[in-house]
Amino acid sequence: MGPELESAGGDVVVQREPAAESPYLRVRRERGYTVLEFAGEIDISAAAEIAPLLDAATEEPGARVVIDLGGIEFFDCSGLRLLYRARGRVLDRGGDLRLVCTHRLTLRVLRVTGLSRLLPPSPSLETALSRPRAASGSR
Repeated sequence: MGPELESAGGDVVVQREPAAESPYLRVRRERGYTVLEFAGEIDISAAAEIAPLLDAATEEPGARVVIDLGGIEFFDCSGLRLLYRARGRVLDRGGDLRLVCTHRLTLRVLRVTGLSRLLPPSPSLETALSRPRAASGSR
């Protein structure tokens, strides 16, 4: 997702960067990783807002991404689809995806669906950033 061009009147064209945050997602860089911090209730409405930001963070070849679910209050199947989508995009491009999750109910859903085997959750951002590269599982 690159910058968008917007006419400012006359011959003036302004280059506008897409929003890198929403109430549900904060994007930042740490130690060579793009950290996506999810927050609040991640449902179908939030997922629709997060998806373009997630796609932008996972589009580069070799992207190194951490999804941090530390700030979530609710996480449904829409959130699971976001995780699975991010994992596929990152692995298809030779990157590395890590997950941080301590929310008890979300951990249970990850285990029941099998996603925790494909994307093993870490208990903290520090642990996720320190883990060896092969943490994202295989296709």
